[in-house]
Amino acid sequence: MEKLDYFTKQTNTKLFQDLEWNVPEQKTGVASIIGGNSENFSAIIHSAEKLTSTYPLKTVNLLLPESLKSKLPPLPGLIFLPATDSGSIAKSSVLNDYVSSSDFALFLGDFSKNSETSIAISDALKSTNAPALITRDTIDLILPEMPDLIERDHLFIMGSLAQMQKLFRAVYYPKVLLLSMPLIPVVEALHKFTLSYPCTILTLHAEQIIVAHHGKVISVPLQDTNYSPISIWNGELASKIAANNLFSKGQPLEATVFSIS
Repeated sequence: MEKLDYFTKQTNTKLFQDLEWNVPEQKTGVASIIGGNSENFSAIIHSAEKLTSTYPLKTVNLLLPESLKSKLPPLPGLIFLPATDSGSIAKSSVLNDYVSSSDFALFLGDFSKNSETSIAISDALKSTNAPALITRDTIDLILPEMPDLIERDHLFIMGSLAQMQKLFRAVYYPKVLLLSMPLIPVVEALHKFTLSYPCTILTLHAEQIIVAHHGKVISVPLQDTNYSPISIWNGELASKIAANNLFSKGQPLEATVFSIS
């Protein structure tokens, strides 16, 4: 088989470990975690707590809908956003301001499925080019807006291969992703996709965590990480990706792969 010069498999030697030196000793940077609805919010809170305790970030904003005011005690960095009638996040200048003033915004999901929240998230992402990551149900929620958002700089998309399949369809990309594909055809598709669009993609397929950016693709065996096919999506890895990209600006592929190890 012909060697793909754009594809690297991480083996026993972990890649980009020198990025650990980019983590500052003094607290710096602003990260915002956005998500939750009136019935589901624990993963968002846990991720914010993990981010605060693990990384030297000056500020971690925890942005939740105001429908949770009566359910939560005071928490570090907690900010309530205007909510929809269904208890999820509504469109507001408050949300847009926090996203645009962050060094990294993480849309972690657990949004209730409604058009108002879809508009709110899309509007916030369109209002600024601040680095932002979308994951979990955020991807499904804003698929109708992806033809516009996919051209956005500094967008990180972390989702299952089924979600990548939907993404390709949403932006009318002339390549079909199939869940039954072997690893190499998926790598080739992500290579071409990220040459066409300036996003960074992370997905899971064939027991490999795959990261793609600007045509380069790197795979990391799932068994060489601390994650399972379920825990990879619980928000912890997404938070690590946000922090490491905040500290290693301009190196999205490297910082994302470093986060996995």
